[in-house]
Formats: sequence, structure tokens, C-alpha cells
Amino acid sequence: MTTTDAAATGISSNEIQTNSPKSSKQPPADGNPAGVSAFGSVNSFLSNATGHDARCVSSFDGFVHRCMYRPVDGAALGVARALFGLAMLIDIPEERGGGDLDLRWGEPRDCRFPLIHSMEPPTLPKMGLVYGLMWLGAVGIMVGYRFRISVAIFTGTYWYVFLLDKSAWNNHSYLYGLLGTIFLFTDAHRCWSIDAWQNPPEDQTVPFWNYFILKFQFFVLYFVAGLKKLCREWLSGYAMTNLSYHWVFAPFRALLGPMLTDLLIVHWFGCIFDTTVVFFLVYGPTRKLATLFACAFHLMNSRLFHIGMFPWVCLSQLPLYYSFSWPRRLLPFSNGSEEPSSNDHNEQDNWLREEKSVKRKKRNRKWTMMAMLAYCSLQCFLPYSHFLTKGYNNWTNGLYGYSWDMMVHAWDTIMIGIRVVDRHDPERTHYVEPFAFVDNDRWTKHADMAVQFARCIERNIQQEASKLPTPQRPASAIDAPATSNVSIYFDIWCSMNGRFQQRIFDPNVDILRAPWSPFEPVQWVLPLLQQFSGLRDTLIRRQTDEVLSWSNHSDVLFIADFPGLTLRNYVGEDLYNVSLTVLQGTVRYEASPDEDVAKSSEILHTGQSASLPAGAFHAIETIGGEPSCYMYTYVNRTKEQEAIRNGSEVKSHPAMLPLVDEFLHRWENFVRFLQHVGNSLLYEVYGVPMPRRLKELVADG
Repeated sequence: MTTTDAAATGISSNEIQTNSPKSSKQPPADGNPAGVSAFGSVNSFLSNATGHDARCVSSFDGFVHRCMYRPVDGAALGVARALFGLAMLIDIPEERGGGDLDLRWGEPRDCRFPLIHSMEPPTLPKMGLVYGLMWLGAVGIMVGYRFRISVAIFTGTYWYVFLLDKSAWNNHSYLYGLLGTIFLFTDAHRCWSIDAWQNPPEDQTVPFWNYFILKFQFFVLYFVAGLKKLCREWLSGYAMTNLSYHWVFAPFRALLGPMLTDLLIVHWFGCIFDTTVVFFLVYGPTRKLATLFACAFHLMNSRLFHIGMFPWVCLSQLPLYYSFSWPRRLLPFSNGSEEPSSNDHNEQDNWLREEKSVKRKKRNRKWTMMAMLAYCSLQCFLPYSHFLTKGYNNWTNGLYGYSWDMMVHAWDTIMIGIRVVDRHDPERTHYVEPFAFVDNDRWTKHADMAVQFARCIERNIQQEASKLPTPQRPASAIDAPATSNVSIYFDIWCSMNGRFQQRIFDPNVDILRAPWSPFEPVQWVLPLLQQFSGLRDTLIRRQTDEVLSWSNHSDVLFIADFPGLTLRNYVGEDLYNVSLTVLQGTVRYEASPDEDVAKSSEILHTGQSASLPAGAFHAIETIGGEPSCYMYTYVNRTKEQEAIRNGSEVKSHPAMLPLVDEFLHRWENFVRFLQHVGNSLLYEVYGVPMPRRLKELVADG
């Protein structure tokens, strides 16, 4: 039994078999009939599943020369290259922020979170040129022009922008960089490219490993994402609550109801899909059905989440699991199949016999394969490397964006307190608006970013202080650098996967002087209060249902805190019927008309409640040796009055498929992107001033 190239990509098993007098089932040296049978079974399975015979994995030479360097048609790879380049052309003005270059990179006081702390972004005009080069590189990838140079430019600029800001990382943005790097080393331009048109190659075949490495990368994407979902948080349905109310789940919701749809379809099926889909795509008899499920999965994701081109990149790579020559069968102007007509494995045997003297070429092939295997090993290791980079661990392991733990952790942040204290006069305390220097709150979940943010605030304070004359600092010394004389404290409250809101950082630690190392655990990250996690299915759900039944505008907030720490809070004047109920532990409650003026205190134990006045501060201190948890219940008067005023109005619902609006939005981003790049070029070449929008004006509309 022999196989053809078309079979190797996965036509069904009956298609990949061909009659030949030369059988590839070679018996073992001892001639053992049982060995022959076992060898034949393994060979048959490998042939049906992968298109290769057993000799491809019987030795390293066989793996390199018979398998990975087997020449196959480059047509499907050329289409995958062009579609990836097209997706990046759309992604750069969108998720990479090209349409908002002036807002993202134009304010010098904004805080950045580079992976290498010493990295500093260039000025806005130079950043515009970087983005322009990235976009031109993507154009070259799409059309296959000067392919090596184009993909090198795209990949280099992409990773540079990627490393400049950890707060913008996503698993799919990491994937794009990996795919660009992979394409850099492939021969994806040998077919369907300007390069191939201008300088036609002798043939349009590529080594099989060009396909293998791409498919392996997507295998890691899916399979590791599925493994990460094999945890209690995901399988219990805590990560993606209420997603079933989206219209794409309407058929499932009608059949199963919202709760079972969230659990069985969103969580359980999502886990099963990720862990198994690549195996079903590789195996011929199940490939078409798996493709149908994969298309439905990614199309649904494109409606559910704002994840840019990620679903479309995944869809564009699905044809890689089919015949290498599938594009030639669809295009009438194709010259026909470029697949070798004879058995490729036998051709490799001929090459080995004829080219034995060319040892250098064989050696280079082996080194290339060793590098590829090292890359594959690294991709398998990185998602589980957090035992080394302990400084990036918090309630979850590592930075978000390279571990393929997509959607496993849902965060809800209710309060970000940034307190700046004058070290020379501790009575002088100032509070910083949380989004004054950033446009997202990713830093609130990661200790390394918290340190970077604190140093950025200190830098901005020093720069502003250096511009202000004081009695001890005459006007002539305004430009001299100011010394650091402040302490910065973070009091951040957040919840992960429906748990109680709690602090993530110790509020009494000066972050500017707090120790941090990439390889040591962070002592000032407070632990997740796991003892209260079990209350999500019982107490939290029961109390939430009860409070929400009071009114359309009643709500509840669950809090947990550590012994010895105090929550100082303010009840807005638009709230009424506000109460505090202790669920577990003991707390001391103090009400005060002013934050700094104390009043009589009251001790509350488990099950006890207190009414809270509106428009006043209060303090809740956890006393005793155990953490406490409690809840606020309240009614929002403002929302209630708005509902009365607008009761007769019909609420507008967003369109199910706002394709026109999405196209117009992307077109506007693209036009702004071209303007930014053009203005950057004019500034760098001719010194023409570069216009820039202000975030405040954009936010106000």
C-alpha cells in the first residue's frame, strides 16, 4: 500500500489508498508473522490518519527526509499565506490600535507596561512609521511580494509593538506574532504570489514541514486551551455566566433553558471542542463534520466577543487539513495539480541514494528539523512554565496572553483606590483618578504592572513638580529633576469568576518600595479567599435572587476582607434602603458624615445587619482572627426615576448582524490609520506639525 501527496493532507481513508505492486509493509528482520501483522496495522493506521507510512517515524533520518522534507504542492499554503496577510491588514488599524495611534501613543504622560521594563516607546511620529511598515509588511505577505523581506518587516515591527505594552496582550495577538514568525521560514510564496509570477520556480512544491508547523501551532492553540478548561472553575460554569442570553444561543436556550445552556453548551461543549477538534480534523472520516463544527464555533465567537480577526484567522487555516492542491481544483485558470505523480516516499529514497555525497544538504535539513522540534517543545512548555516566572503569578498563573487560558477567568473590578502620600508630610494625601494615565485596568490584576504603574505615577509627579517654583526651589531651578518623596498605595477590589469582591494587593504596602522579581513569589499579593468560593452556588445565588426580586432596580454586592483591614466606603445619595449584613465573621461598623471624622462604632456578628445612611462615609473593619464576608443591599433611586420617566418608551435592541455598521467602523479606522501614517511621514521628512486628538474630547463624543 502506498500513499500520494493528496492523501497526506487528509482526503478520506478510501481515497488515500492506491493499488501498487510495491507494498510499503516491509516485514521485520526476524520475519515474525506477528511482527508483520503488527507492523502492517501500525502502517495502515498511519497511512489512513496522516498519509505517511511507518518508516517515517522509525528513525530520525526517516522523519527528516521521508516525512518532513517530502515535497508537496504549495497551493494550499499560498492561500493560507494570502488570507493571513489580509487578516493582518484589517487587524492593524483595529486591534493593534492603528486607527487610534494618537490616542494610544501620543500622550507622553501615559503609562506603558513593556515586558522589558527598560523599554520606552518612541515618539508618536516614529510610532506612526513603525505601524506603516507593519502594514506594508502585511501587504507583502498577502500578495507574496518580496516575501522574505515583507514577512521579516511585519514580524519585527509586530513583536516590537507587542512587547511595548503587556496590558494589550491577548492570546490571539500572541498567535498572530507566532504565525508571522512561522511564515518567515516557510516557502509560502512559491505559489499564488507576485514573487512566483515574476520569477517562476522550477516547481511549486514545498517541504511537508511547512504545513506541519502551521497545523501544529493551531493544535497547541486548541488542545492546550481545552486542557486549561479542565478545571473546576470552567466545568462548574463560573467563567462565562449569562452568555446564553445572546441571540446565537437562542435555539439551545429554547430547548435547555439559560442555565443548562451556559453549563452544557458554553462550558462543557467548549471544553470538549477545544480538546478534540484537531484530532477530528486530522482524521479523514471525521474531517468534514469537524470542519462544520469549527466553522459554527468561530462564527458564533465573532458575534459573541470583540476579538477582532481571531475567528477569521482560524477559519482561514481550516483548509490546511484538506488536500494540498484544493485551490487548483476550484480555480479554472489553474495549471493543474503540482503534486508529484509518483510515490513521494520512493522519490525520497532515490534522493538519498543519488545525493549521498551531498552531506551538507542533509546536515542542514537535520538542523532545521531540530530547530523546529525545539520550537514545538517550547510551545508545549510555555503554557506551563509559571513555576519559573513566579513573579507574574497572582490569583492566576502568569501574564495573560501566552498560556491559551482563554475565557477561563472572568474579572469584575468595583473599586480602584490610588493613594499618594507625601513622605515628608504624611498628612498630605492625594488620590489619583484610576484612568488618568491608562485606558484599561489590566494592571490591577498583575503585580509587575502595578509596580510599573506606580513608577509611572511617580515619574509624572516629578515632572510636574519640576515645573512649579517653591520657596525652596527658585524659578531658575524649575528644569532640575525633583527627588522622589512620595509613597503610593493601591487599594483594589475585584472578583474572579463570581466570587466575593476582595482586595488583590495589600493596601498598606508602598508599591514604589515593594520588592518584586520575575522569579520570586510576590509577598504583597493577597491570597484568594478560597474558603468562600463554595458559597457561590448556595448563599450568593440565593441572596442575589431574593434581592433582585424586590425591584427592577435593587442590587446586592458581596464583599470579603482580611482580618485587621478596613474598608472605607461612601454611600451615594442616589441610593436608598441601604443595608449591611454580615454573612460570616465579625466586623466593626463605624458611620461618619466625613471620611476623617470617627463616630460611635458597632460590632456586628454573623447574621446581624445595620442600616446605612445615604450621602455619608462609613468604615467596616474585620476583627478577630478569621476573614469576614458581608453584603450590601440597596435600591438605585436614579435608575428608578429614569424608568418612570421613560416607561412608555420602547427600548431599542442592537441589531443581530450589524455588518454595515461594522464595515463603516472599520473603514473609518482605516482612513484614520492612513492619515496618522501620512502625518507621521510629513512630520519626520518636512517637520509638518502632527495633529492629535485628546482622549477627553473623544470620550465626551
